Amino acid sequence: MNNITGNSGGTPPSRSFRLDKHSGKVFGVCAGIGNYFGIDPLLVRIGFVLGTLLGFGSFILIYLAIALIAD
Repeated sequence: MNNITGNSGGTPPSRSFRLDKHSGKVFGVCAGIGNYFGIDPLLVRIGFVLGTLLGFGSFILIYLAIALIAD
């Protein structure tokens, strides 16, 4: 018998992080994070901007690291 997710094993489908280059603005990092957690990518972008301003630019390095490592 199939469950809601469509698989018969009862385990949730595997989620993996992917950059969303089609709906992303620069590298698709924020859109990918938004898709992964099921939230609006605009909120993730606002979080990165605030983190960059309050963290003296450290979030730019985090953003670039995610862009280079993922996919």
